[in-house]
Amino acid sequence: MKAHKQQLLLILPLLLFLFATPDANAQLLKKLGKAAERAAERTVERRVEKETSEKTDAVLDSILEPGSKGEQERRQNPPQIPVPMDDGNNTGGSGGVNTTVNTPNSGGPKSLKIYTNYDFVPGDRLLLYDDFSVDNIGDFPAKWNTNGSGEVVTLEDSPDKWLKLSDRAMYVPDIPGTLPEDYTLEFDMITTGLNRKVSSTARLRIILDDNNNLRMGSNYAEMSIPLAQYIDAGVYVNNNFNGENTVRNFVKKDVRNDILELAHVSIAVNGKRFRMWMNERKLLDLPRFIEPGLPQYIKFDLKNMPSETKLQLVFITNIKLAEGGEDLRSKLLKDGKFSTTGILFDSGSEIIKPESYGTLKKIADALQQESGMNIMIVGHTDADGSDASNLELSKLRAASVMNALTDEFGIAANRLQTDGKGESIPVSDNGTTEGKAQNRRVEFIKI
Repeated sequence: MKAHKQQLLLILPLLLFLFATPDANAQLLKKLGKAAERAAERTVERRVEKETSEKTDAVLDSILEPGSKGEQERRQNPPQIPVPMDDGNNTGGSGGVNTTVNTPNSGGPKSLKIYTNYDFVPGDRLLLYDDFSVDNIGDFPAKWNTNGSGEVVTLEDSPDKWLKLSDRAMYVPDIPGTLPEDYTLEFDMITTGLNRKVSSTARLRIILDDNNNLRMGSNYAEMSIPLAQYIDAGVYVNNNFNGENTVRNFVKKDVRNDILELAHVSIAVNGKRFRMWMNERKLLDLPRFIEPGLPQYIKFDLKNMPSETKLQLVFITNIKLAEGGEDLRSKLLKDGKFSTTGILFDSGSEIIKPESYGTLKKIADALQQESGMNIMIVGHTDADGSDASNLELSKLRAASVMNALTDEFGIAANRLQTDGKGESIPVSDNGTTEGKAQNRRVEFIKI
């Protein structure tokens, strides 16, 4: 400790000088003696005396890494908004806990045009959907299993619910049957409090496994999203089938900005091929990563995050698993209609979410290939809300899809008509989360 104090005394004049004269940085290194330089380096490395070291880091970073100070400050102190969690008044509440969560992109909502290279198309037969809407705040979700802990929370004043993950815990959602050969998986994630001190080994793992137990099986494929901020730790991929490991790598796709904001993760498995996107970017495209028939279940696993008392947390929601189906062009030609849950809208709104781009493009491609085909676009909603408001919302959503097809993809408006049926023609039970998700759909009918 005495050595640390001596180091701090050596650089104290430097700190005072910098704060008083910020333009003197360029000449400062020339004036530093060898002892002061070594002391400063050791101070940076050891991060002793919390408040003093943080100030030292900020100053020395501006000297040792000119031009990067703004980026480092952003990573050390990401923008935040308050997140009130349950105060104990709700059924199943866990008590008054307050934390913070990083803000979404301050540039506003992303447009479809940002997603022009996004070729993800979700499966058309829904197997699992969970937004935790039926779970009580503070409870562990009913349709999941874990060997650790976790609870359903709300973020700020949003009505959406999230599963707060705990370190060194595995999470297994209940799915009907086992994974098919072709399927898609989607979920939203958001973090709180991530900074440069988070370990490079901190990761959210997504595992495709041969069992639904709370341990790794003999046949699996795993990929993990890095949570570190001070380096690009890489998206880790690893598999093992029939005792053979064919892929193991850290793929350098810098996601540090993405995980500080609301991130939408999409995964597509088609036979042996595995692809993964985060927001509009494709992170992975591995042609021989999966051994079909062996991975049968999905697991989430949070590893090497700091203690929850530091409020460095990871949340997930809107978990959607869907089986791949027939090509929609063939479906339209054969059956005369096609229905999809792959066109997503903001809650209670007709604004199309940009991750719908891949589905819209497939529809536009089919219309361009069949130039003589005209289509009626019909919107449908779940049963939440009044009949009248849902009917109006379904019509507005159909019109939004038409506008996207004409404005973004050049489909002639005279080939398209729109209608809305509200909640009047459900295809599943509005009393379940999955049923509601299936009923929120857009239908395309050949006319």
